[in-house]
Amino acid sequence: MSDKLLLKGNVALAMGAIDAGCRYYFGYPITPQNEIPEYLSAELPAVGGVFVQAESELASINMVLGAAAAGKITMTSSSGPGISLMQEGLSYLAGSELPALIVNIARSGPGLGGIAATQGDYGQATRGGGHGDYRLIVLAPNSVQEMYDLAGEAIRLAFSYRNPAMILADAILGQMKEPVLINPAKTPDPEAPWALNGAKNRAPRLVKSLYLKDGEMTVHNWKMHEKYNLLKKNDTRVEVDCPSNCALAVIAFGSAGRIVKTAVSRARKRGLPVGLVRPITLFPFPEQAVAEAAGKSGRTLVIELNTGQMVDDVRLACSGNSEVYFKGYPGGTIPTPEEIEAEICMIFEKGGQRVCRL
Repeated sequence: MSDKLLLKGNVALAMGAIDAGCRYYFGYPITPQNEIPEYLSAELPAVGGVFVQAESELASINMVLGAAAAGKITMTSSSGPGISLMQEGLSYLAGSELPALIVNIARSGPGLGGIAATQGDYGQATRGGGHGDYRLIVLAPNSVQEMYDLAGEAIRLAFSYRNPAMILADAILGQMKEPVLINPAKTPDPEAPWALNGAKNRAPRLVKSLYLKDGEMTVHNWKMHEKYNLLKKNDTRVEVDCPSNCALAVIAFGSAGRIVKTAVSRARKRGLPVGLVRPITLFPFPEQAVAEAAGKSGRTLVIELNTGQMVDDVRLACSGNSEVYFKGYPGGTIPTPEEIEAEICMIFEKGGQRVCRL
């Protein structure tokens, strides 16, 4: 029987990574994710792992690259400014087809910003962020339970596709406490076929992202592109809760998805046929699920803790088949369920349906 513990989100994520086999962490402190390295500094050595507080985020991501090239399950964590410094290393990881877990507990920005929650790093996470034609696998939890579960799932996906995977969360999820059911993920096969672990009794291996011969880089890019298509086909994750008579689909991810879920419940009690779509994989984006919900309802409302980033992916998925509304809360502003319920009511009133005032 699995244990259930009351855990802070950052701690749950760190515990989930250890339970999924992670034994190498390299990172540098930044609020609001510091409980992750704090927990790992104590617990990794206890299970035979390695914890290194590097001199910078630049050093951290390159240490991760080295451990990944050796076939180890490795990770780092930071927040927006630190993730920005890691972009070259992330591009090298992706170009070298190496698995690693990258965690971004986002803080408001741009610049140094503040420590309040934000979803302003969506574009950075889902568009690669660094140079070149690559993508990260991106998972967005919306509970402390998912902070634990998706740590293991990100590691599994990273190894399955030989690609760095990111968990994109924020200060709300990192700092809140909830009960967590401890159910460790299956650890990836430690015998990585790319691992640079000494060529004794086998042929030498090469891990690289430098391709200089004519056409080599083109072939490599198309190879990675096909991998992303396979990922999209087989490992897209989304929560959909749309009634058969849905007339408005509200779309949100992460912590915003929690707030929207309550707002949708409140709107339904008013008799409004409202649905919820919560992307869990931000890349690959759940285009088909969004398109189906939007096509059925004819209207979508996108809620984000930013000035509008995921809404671009929603519009692409809708392909003009749905009227898309957007409400953003940038810079650390957190909406209440009542505020989002009011937005839902206004949309129905624009469509000529009478709605009780709040």
